[in-house]
Amino acid sequence: MLSKKSAITLLISILVSISFYAQNGTIISDSIFSKTLNKYKNFSVYLPPSYNLDSIELKRYPVIYLLHGLGGKPLDWDTHGDLNNQVTKAIIDSIIPETVIVLPDGEATYYMNNIHKEYEYEDFFFKEFLPFIEATYNCGGAKEQRGVAGLSMGGFGTLLYALHHPDMFVAGSALSPAVRTDEEMLALTDKGFAIRYKTAFGSPQTPKDRINPFYNNNSIIYLVKHLKEEDKGQVKLYIDIGDDDYLYKGNSTLHIVMKDLDIPHEYRVRNGGHAWEYWRTGLIDALSFITDNFKD
Repeated sequence: MLSKKSAITLLISILVSISFYAQNGTIISDSIFSKTLNKYKNFSVYLPPSYNLDSIELKRYPVIYLLHGLGGKPLDWDTHGDLNNQVTKAIIDSIIPETVIVLPDGEATYYMNNIHKEYEYEDFFFKEFLPFIEATYNCGGAKEQRGVAGLSMGGFGTLLYALHHPDMFVAGSALSPAVRTDEEMLALTDKGFAIRYKTAFGSPQTPKDRINPFYNNNSIIYLVKHLKEEDKGQVKLYIDIGDDDYLYKGNSTLHIVMKDLDIPHEYRVRNGGHAWEYWRTGLIDALSFITDNFKD
């Protein structure tokens, strides 16, 4: 039986623990006017428990840009992925450090510039959005304190940004990335291609016209195959794909190419398909992979 002193100590410990766990992160919504896109762009930001919007002496936090999938919205990661609760608990449990998580609106762009230079989303992201976020929310500021992650189309964007901008991110985590082989791209119906890729790749006249220099410059598998030796491993990469995911072929091919070319990466296959249940259960592992690579 506990002594009175021990019981009081235990009770205090429990109350402190409950109070600590009651602290939650905050998700706020904001917008930025983009000169590149000539429109306002909405976004959301997860701020960790210690973040104080009213303080003029904010400490600088690391940052992760968390990208949504095709047809999705920034807040999907909280609505369907339980972001706030999961991340806050992981912070409290010391699985990840306090981190600002940015949820941009990628529309249906695949986070790319348009082939006809009509809608330069990637330019907007790096020339306007990222600098604005890190100045406004006192986060990031250097490659060693910046990561990128996402699901499906956002997983594609994660890999694309890691390959196009290896000087910007220390690590990236792609969940079920929308990576397809050239053969799969050619096999898509015109309607299927348009639904997924018209915003980025336009409307090629025939399926064979889909494979062109612009496509190659934005093809994950092509970019990996042509990666310079000095660029291998510049961004630590984590890829997680379900064993029942319809994107298995592109992801498996990517993994094999990376292994054959000795490109460092982590490749995970878990039970599941292309669904929120899968992404929700993989979120913290994906984020902790990034934060484990943060450097002061």
